[in-house]
Amino acid sequence: MKSLIRSLLFVSLCFSMPLAAKTVADVSLDEQLTLSDQSLQLNGAGVRSKFFMDLYVGSLYTPSPSTSLQSVLEAPKVAIRLNIISGMITSEKMQDAIIEGFDDATNGNPQGIQAEIDAFMALFSAPIVKGDQFTLEANKDLGVTAYKNGVKQATVEGEAFRQALLKIWLGDKPAQKSLKKAMLGK
Repeated sequence: MKSLIRSLLFVSLCFSMPLAAKTVADVSLDEQLTLSDQSLQLNGAGVRSKFFMDLYVGSLYTPSPSTSLQSVLEAPKVAIRLNIISGMITSEKMQDAIIEGFDDATNGNPQGIQAEIDAFMALFSAPIVKGDQFTLEANKDLGVTAYKNGVKQATVEGEAFRQALLKIWLGDKPAQKSLKKAMLGK
């Protein structure tokens, strides 16, 4: 009986607390984004690490909760946000990682979207520093619009490109399995 009372008390306390913005690796994440007049909710977020070093916080924003790649791909608009938390990330390292990600996302056959990949890679030619934030708005009708630190950079059109980009983090060969799981809210 005491454990039931404790459980009920705990549940009532949880529901009475105000919802705070989620913090991951000292990065405070927006619970909601508005891109192109559409509101997207934080679906999940995690840390991309390599060789025991935290590199960036990756977060996924969706119109409604999504726990699978398929539901994300079918959504009219989603966004992936990358908050750089390491000074070890350079534009060259980011470009190399994204090229590898596209290779994995296309099962080693990126040739069909190579022109789009090349256009997208130009977005990462400027120096990248700790604290930079990239937002990738994936619109099913338009393609991918990239923002750096809130400033619109460019839009790369194409549905095949949009899907491949999302698969970098959420596909069968994601950048990091634990990050995929966290972004899908699992």
